[in-house]
Amino acid sequence: MGSEQRSLYRAADVFPELVPQPPTTAMPVRDIETMENQFTRSLPELTGEIQATTLSFENMHAYGRLFPNYLKARREVFIDAKGWDLPQTSGMEFDQYDTPQSKWVIIHEYGRVVAGMRLTPTTASCGQYSYMLRDAQRGLLDHIPQNVLYFEAPVRPAIWEATRLFVASSVSSKRRLLIQTILLEHMSASARELGARAIIGIVPGVFSRWMKRIGMEATPVGPPLEIDGDRTQAALMNVVNPRTV
Repeated sequence: MGSEQRSLYRAADVFPELVPQPPTTAMPVRDIETMENQFTRSLPELTGEIQATTLSFENMHAYGRLFPNYLKARREVFIDAKGWDLPQTSGMEFDQYDTPQSKWVIIHEYGRVVAGMRLTPTTASCGQYSYMLRDAQRGLLDHIPQNVLYFEAPVRPAIWEATRLFVASSVSSKRRLLIQTILLEHMSASARELGARAIIGIVPGVFSRWMKRIGMEATPVGPPLEIDGDRTQAALMNVVNPRTV
């Protein structure tokens, strides 16, 4: 791969960094097993039996009730706790983006879902819908402003969207950073396996400081917004390990 192609999908090159950010030192995405081993050696009581699984319509039959349990965990976070007006049935939250085109990254422990998120290709299409940020920009979603991005929403095979990211309220405060780290590490690894080189999505407004705490970086690609009571901003995260390009 030539140097021009290598730079194409670095976060600061895919889209201009229109919101000034303090200088940072790029850190490679750590291997999830190495990271878990480090936590295990220092804080064995925190790791328990944590497992990270990426579900698809092709493999979910092999994981019992993991997918419905994940959708129930989403309902508990986004409907019960946050009060969002979202579709639900049989105790499960879902929407028009939970199609065979998406994948679901789920962190679970002793059969209990403790965190998760959804990955959808920016090339997705189902009826009038594509993916969340693009549909918001097209005026199809009432709860997300059309000015969520500084530019036209990308439609590229190498860019996927992350949505419905959560950590269950049952996770103790001393374990939340660990669970968040495992979730984002597995999200990045799964995205790379799917051929993605970058992930776009809406993240908490304090994402810059939060991402640095877990050794990752993201570029802001939209204005700060308040969505459903949360201070948020669209961001683009490079998921390619710098040592491999």
